[in-house]
Amino acid sequence: MSTEAIEAPDQESGDSSQTTPASSGRPPRVDIPETAKPPELQVTYALVIGLVHLAALMVVIPPMAGYLFSWSGLVLAVLGHFFYGMIGINVCYHRLLTHRGFKCPLWLEHSLAVLGICNLQDSPARWVAIHRMHHQHSDHQPDPHTPKAGFWWSHVGWVLYRNRDHDTTSHFERYVRDLLRDPFYLKLEARWRWFGIFASHALLYYLIGSAVGYYMTGTLAGAVQLGLSWFFWGVFVRVVVVLHGTWAVNSLTHVIGYRNYETRDDSRNHWLIAILTHGEGWHNNHHASPRAAMHGHRWWEYDMAWSVIRMMEIVGLATDVVRPGKTAEPADW
Repeated sequence: MSTEAIEAPDQESGDSSQTTPASSGRPPRVDIPETAKPPELQVTYALVIGLVHLAALMVVIPPMAGYLFSWSGLVLAVLGHFFYGMIGINVCYHRLLTHRGFKCPLWLEHSLAVLGICNLQDSPARWVAIHRMHHQHSDHQPDPHTPKAGFWWSHVGWVLYRNRDHDTTSHFERYVRDLLRDPFYLKLEARWRWFGIFASHALLYYLIGSAVGYYMTGTLAGAVQLGLSWFFWGVFVRVVVVLHGTWAVNSLTHVIGYRNYETRDDSRNHWLIAILTHGEGWHNNHHASPRAAMHGHRWWEYDMAWSVIRMMEIVGLATDVVRPGKTAEPADW
């Protein structure tokens, strides 16, 4: 397939799953991608993700749980789930950068991308490339995270183990050439600069929390305690919840739920996952009309991320917003 086919701004769809109706019966198992064999642990990824999960667990393990808890920290975790998770990942990484479901000013696009980076889900270009690849081969080889290769693999295994294809120049050239024409995204790929942004935002949570704590208590102990509370709740807890929300879309919404559309993959809609991921759980709808910025296609399928995009459109910050088509769109990647 020619690299010319992934010019995202001109694409109608990135989903090859729409060209043929889904077959009936239990789908056959698909092995992990050949380029992920033999399994090779990405030590850095595994270490960082493991430490973040351990840090998040500290908020429920005595005696640290009591020390780290604050109502302001809990509020920051909840608000961060919406601010970073919904806007950064769902609106920006997914619907804007991957599928070009709408356009917005470049300064705003870059700002939203920074919010996405703060979720520890890799750089914008790598996230977009893998997701476009998923749509092109959904539930078929070499889909990077189909649950047909096993739940563990589709949920987090594909993150922890190296896929050699994802590190090649041809992979980036094929799937994100349009994105990397922008120097902003290209620079983020150098020397883990994107991770520097994540680490900086985490440090800010601690510093601002410490300043507020000192202002409220007038003591160093109070400053450290609130700083750590904001750090653990506002960063680690929020990041873990957002991570598993994204991973659940990859794993669970290709296994459980209902289907509005017949597609070649096993994508499904699930109301609970849609609630937890601000609309991403209407996954069969999304695979039926990938470029559409709105994932809820029935009146009761509420899509909070779409509400944000719609508000952006009303105030003039989003243009060329793509609505769902009546039928599945043909693939052109």
